[in-house]
Amino acid sequence: MENKKNFGFGTQIRKSPYFDATVKWGATGFSVYNHMYIPRDFGNPEQNFWNLIKEAILCDVAVERQVEITGPDAFKFVQLLTPRDLSNMAVGQCKYILITNSEGGILNDPVLLRLAENHFWLSLADSDVLLWAQGVAVNSGLIVKITEPDVSPLQLQGPASAKIMAKLFGEDIKNLKYYWFKQYELNGIPLIISRTGWSSEFGYEIFLRDGSRGNELYEKIMEVGKEHGLRPGHTSSIRRIEGGMLSYHADADIHTNPFELGLDRLVNLDSEVNFIGKKALKKIRQEGIKRKQIGLILDGEPLEGPNTNFWKIKKNDKTVGKVTSAVYSPRLRKNIALGMVTVENSQLNTDLKVETSDTEYKALVVEKPFYDPKKKIASAS
Repeated sequence: MENKKNFGFGTQIRKSPYFDATVKWGATGFSVYNHMYIPRDFGNPEQNFWNLIKEAILCDVAVERQVEITGPDAFKFVQLLTPRDLSNMAVGQCKYILITNSEGGILNDPVLLRLAENHFWLSLADSDVLLWAQGVAVNSGLIVKITEPDVSPLQLQGPASAKIMAKLFGEDIKNLKYYWFKQYELNGIPLIISRTGWSSEFGYEIFLRDGSRGNELYEKIMEVGKEHGLRPGHTSSIRRIEGGMLSYHADADIHTNPFELGLDRLVNLDSEVNFIGKKALKKIRQEGIKRKQIGLILDGEPLEGPNTNFWKIKKNDKTVGKVTSAVYSPRLRKNIALGMVTVENSQLNTDLKVETSDTEYKALVVEKPFYDPKKKIASAS
């Protein structure tokens, strides 16, 4: 615990309910996400990756803050926030959605949970959607209440996670379908458990509904998971880039629209449903996009870690885009990257160059995701 004094923590950034437990279990580095500290380092990132894909890891993702929307007009209000058609969304179901502004720019790409007819949670990536939603509500004419509840998720991800969860909650939990959730209790701790996660692996998210019991919950899961090889861990940049999963602020931001990311399936423009950004997105679809997200393989020596800057993508010495996420995959034995380039340079098998601060790489446009493109691992029943 004495390591705490080296982290430079202050009261203006919140600690998660699992903070003490993660330090005890070896967290050696933190960063800030949604105004909260998140453990980013439990040692070697490559070992963390192998732990995830071979056994299981437990990740403190309390930074995935929830925006709770209730009230008689909650469903109408949530539909106003997103271009995805929610008309068939059942209670107990999760959906991956985009939240767009009036220009069609992406403000967040949360997972939406429907707890009751007019009770929703937005499980957020890193941006201030609580303030956005409260601002939209002011002039919406809809009767809603928008708050941040006492809810803090953990992610238990990896092939051994089903066995660990069955030991904790009984065999019935294995019937939980991909992108569905149920309410549970563990030693009187109130939880919601969903078959979701930011890893591209089979796994669960465990939403703690009483922040005072965070360390207790973390320790209990680690104790039960020990015999199944469970390790403390952090979200794996290697695995999420392999899976083509977006990191908000890196691969998408307020100036990125859904069509540039190939996420047309999350945009419903051909119904009577109204939502913020509909007019702009119709115009973008009609005129066509100028940029497109691509997958890249970078030749050369293995990257030492994920990129910390946007690298220039060049064609014939002209800058045509940027690398948004890059990492070396020890499983694929390749440097893999996501990038945003001009449409004319987005075709498969296009040869490009990537410039870092000190190296130039030959790059080739390839299919993404780089591994398990049909997401059969994550969605397995």
